[in-house]
Amino acid sequence: MTLRYPLAPKQMGNHFAMTDVSSDLVFRRGKEVGKAVYQNRPLSKAGISERLFAFLFSGLVYPQIWEDPDVDMEAMQLGQGHRVVTIASGGCNILAYLTRSPARVDAVDLNAAHIALNRMKLEAVRRLPSQADLFRFFGAADTSHNSEAYDRFIAPHLDPVSRHYWERRNWRGRRRIGVFDRNFYQTGLLGLFIAMGHRTAKFFGVNPARMMEARNIGEQRRFFNEELAPVFDNKLLKWATSRKASLFGLGIPPAQYDSLITSGDGTMASVLRARLEKLACDFPLENNYFAWQAFARRYPEPGEAALPAYLEKRNYETIRGNIDRVAIHHANLIEFLAGKDAGAVDRFILLDAQDWMTDDQLNALWSEITRTASAGARVIFRTAAEPSLLPGRVSASLLDQWSYESDASREFSARDRSAIYGGFHLYVKRAA
Repeated sequence: MTLRYPLAPKQMGNHFAMTDVSSDLVFRRGKEVGKAVYQNRPLSKAGISERLFAFLFSGLVYPQIWEDPDVDMEAMQLGQGHRVVTIASGGCNILAYLTRSPARVDAVDLNAAHIALNRMKLEAVRRLPSQADLFRFFGAADTSHNSEAYDRFIAPHLDPVSRHYWERRNWRGRRRIGVFDRNFYQTGLLGLFIAMGHRTAKFFGVNPARMMEARNIGEQRRFFNEELAPVFDNKLLKWATSRKASLFGLGIPPAQYDSLITSGDGTMASVLRARLEKLACDFPLENNYFAWQAFARRYPEPGEAALPAYLEKRNYETIRGNIDRVAIHHANLIEFLAGKDAGAVDRFILLDAQDWMTDDQLNALWSEITRTASAGARVIFRTAAEPSLLPGRVSASLLDQWSYESDASREFSARDRSAIYGGFHLYVKRAA
């Protein structure tokens, strides 16, 4: 039986009357992303590449976050009472952190589409009637009534800018929220990148979805070695991936591409092969929902395999009970921290944002992190290359106040199911 939801009160048909803020929103989000990315003259080759990336990154990039929250929470030793500042991205990890009942989570992002997604996720947790409804909305593909659930339960409680984002229509007259009636995770730059990866593999005679037929890690490795690995030896693929724009779909700007390529034999194809090998071969499919998204293009059904923490039934009541502890901020992280009191933050999650940064930006960021960090505070982040990027770039007077946990960092990196990063890094604030 198909469950149907009536339209929300105060809505007529599928039209929502409000001031059109789209042009201002696009301008602001592009400008803020550009400030974070631009490092070269506008008309230089590198400058043009940076501006193309900023343009693409101003829309939805990550329909789901591609960092492993289980590793995050263990590395942070996240627990009750902790005050957390994190980059928001797709928002899955923010909700996962609530399973540990921190006192507060401030989620910051420059990307307005990510802000709209995160604000909708918070309202969905608050307003959808049950855990099954939450799973249908964010976990199941091809659920045709999700947009109606949005209209009835979520939209009346969203801020106007986020509501406008989801209800804006495309050239075919479809509202953006309609992607949740199909498969939201096949959208955004990341979704399009994965789709292109499937098409490319099929062009070379390989169907990546057949990975899901593997019954154990041995069969996963056999499929990778016999079917997927040879694709990366193709000269055409090597040429295509030598272009920096080829990885924009992973949210990798030109500066991060340069860092990433140092991890292989000098070709990006070798780096991508190694990262895909880890995703395909290092973890059983039943434990790795990142592999499900990469190969099956969906999340598992409940009981079929592991799910993101916020979609697991056992976590629902805890997350819902803690949902008001999250605040979403459309802001620059350095500027946001500058508004915090000294010693006001216990845990920092930087994702891979530092790979984008100049030395001046890194020093400004770590000045604010060090100022706002409480005693024993922990900072975690990921990098495209394997080593930490901080030594030699961030002032020794700042880094000397932190202990780099090298052994733990290597262990957490090996256990990160998302598999696409070269390094995971943990810094702990030294005692004064």
